[in-house]
Amino acid sequence: MATPPVSKLGRVAASPLALLFLLPALLLLGALVVYPIGYTLVRSLFDASGGRFVGLGNYIDMFTSSATRTAMKNNLIWVVVAPTVVTAVGLVFAVLTERIRWAAAFKFVVFMPMAISFLAAGVIFRLVYEQDPDRGVANAVITSVHDAFGSAAAYPGARPRGNDVLAAQGKGYVSTRSYGPGDVAELGLVGVPPQSLPATAANAVAPTAASGGLAGIVWLDFSPGGAGAPGRIDAAEKGLSGVSVQALQGSKVIASAKTGNDGRFQVSGIDGPVRLRLAESNFKEPFGGVTWLGSALITPAIIASYVWIWAGFAMVLIAAGLAAIPRDALEAARVDGATEWQVFRRVTVPLLAPVLVVVFVTLVINVLKVFDLVLIIAPGSVQDDANVLALQMWRVSFGGGRDQGLGSALGIFLFLLVLPAMLFNIRRFRQEQR
Repeated sequence: MATPPVSKLGRVAASPLALLFLLPALLLLGALVVYPIGYTLVRSLFDASGGRFVGLGNYIDMFTSSATRTAMKNNLIWVVVAPTVVTAVGLVFAVLTERIRWAAAFKFVVFMPMAISFLAAGVIFRLVYEQDPDRGVANAVITSVHDAFGSAAAYPGARPRGNDVLAAQGKGYVSTRSYGPGDVAELGLVGVPPQSLPATAANAVAPTAASGGLAGIVWLDFSPGGAGAPGRIDAAEKGLSGVSVQALQGSKVIASAKTGNDGRFQVSGIDGPVRLRLAESNFKEPFGGVTWLGSALITPAIIASYVWIWAGFAMVLIAAGLAAIPRDALEAARVDGATEWQVFRRVTVPLLAPVLVVVFVTLVINVLKVFDLVLIIAPGSVQDDANVLALQMWRVSFGGGRDQGLGSALGIFLFLLVLPAMLFNIRRFRQEQR
């Protein structure tokens, strides 16, 4: 049976009915989207007080400000690095979920950070990046690995007591007098907490002269309670073990020795006067890890936290795309002799290209608006170095600048940056629906 034609009157009658159903959504859209955009555009043309029209003055100030240029540079780094890394990591995770036994548990663990707010994630990573290895997880791991492959200094911060026996030379110390064969050198140091001495440390014992060699001792010239005399080995004072002692003739090292548990050492093979040097390696500060929250690494550190949060999002979307790939195409490539890497590169990735593009563009939109992580993770002293456009907009409007005209101009600029990516995504969605 043929469908009766719809009269022009019917179409006209249907139009008001459609508008009636759309009216609540249109009102909500106008109140929450259209009006704020329009008001922000108008407000950007006025000064900080909102009472004087300045035209494009705020936009000129925005592009001539060093803070805004830094924010633009950082936003460019975010746009180039963060979506690329998140998409790549999500792709790797999605492929792994098809090849491991506990795929569901793996997906749960990777996706779980998405359930955490950016504020909470920022607090977590602020603690992770703490400089003190006793508090910051990142530096705790790095210092543990470093100390496993390299020895730490025995006595960082140790120094002479000021008895004119030792003088500073670089970060080490050298004797102020020369010693010859048969002499005895007593080199006292302070600045070492008694509780930090090795468990094997023994009481210091005055060395005896050795024929044909030079004897000496390095000890902690400090008695608990302040007893004892400076420059003299007193009862209960401990020797400093493992100290590297070098014998110098001029600037040349002709012999060396290490102190024992009681701090004594003996230098052999000298035939003339020498000066004794306590090497820098005895006193250098221990490796304290990486300054994650410093100006040089603050932006990469924040991007790493962003990857941790959003990798699960990319993994889930890409895994859904993987599930829709025809298995016949993969099997045909394998039958033709392709390796797994060739199958992945020449079959899987091209078939996943539409999904990867959607994930990448969505992440670009997201990183252009990044705000919470930068505000929470970056300390105040380096916030200028980590600044992004959304944070700069907040800082000039509400964070002390009190200039909502300039803040509105930044908001419009950020909106114009996001708009092309949004239109691209909308266009792709419409093409997929056809």
